[in-house]
Amino acid sequence: MNTIVFVEDEPEVGSLIAAYLARHDIEVIVEPRGDRAEEVILRTQPDLVLLDIMLPGKDGMSICRDLRERWHGPIVLLTSLDSDMNHILALEMGACDYILKTTPPAVLLARLRLHLRQSEQSTQTKGFQDAIVAPHKMLRFGTLAIDPINRTVLLSGEQVSLSTADFELLWELATHAGKIMDRDALLKNLRGVSYDGLDRSVDVAISRLRKKLQDSATEPYRIKTVRNKGYLFAPHAWEDAQHD
Repeated sequence: MNTIVFVEDEPEVGSLIAAYLARHDIEVIVEPRGDRAEEVILRTQPDLVLLDIMLPGKDGMSICRDLRERWHGPIVLLTSLDSDMNHILALEMGACDYILKTTPPAVLLARLRLHLRQSEQSTQTKGFQDAIVAPHKMLRFGTLAIDPINRTVLLSGEQVSLSTADFELLWELATHAGKIMDRDALLKNLRGVSYDGLDRSVDVAISRLRKKLQDSATEPYRIKTVRNKGYLFAPHAWEDAQHD
């Protein structure tokens, strides 16, 4: 059984979601105060953290930002604030997902299970890496090196700090280098849901990834936008900072 810490100050919301998830073998610890959340999370070491944004004592965005320095599990924002800016900010702070409280319970469950599976796979991979000493294969594109076992990325010899979601997106693109990946394929692989033409999660994540990989924001050439089709990881665009 997985364990989730749900930081939510509305008792009815907390109890309803906790009861629903409990029926699907997910134990939920509800913490109503933001200023106590980090202590509870670090003490209980849950499999996933679910955060409201508007909380007494400390808001969910600040918790997410501060928690990222000490805890590396999946963090999901669950909120009633339907705002692109908040969505972008949450991902920048290190959240894996941003879900509205109006989302149907079954969809919420599916997305939480996806993040739990990805986290478990990451842990298993790390355990496997710790158990072997043989060399392992990295993906290399010019100055970019991606290590799938240590889950590290180097650009021009410097380590790039990526969240779990960032790494999964980069890996999906890099393993299909030179091929156009449409938004539906990326969204299905990364979150287990179909692209409905309105969800901007992939676009926001691509924008964040470009920034971290020193791609151009106005004329991206490393992770290209192919109009009306999707995104393309350019395998030969990593030799240096120059491009045609």
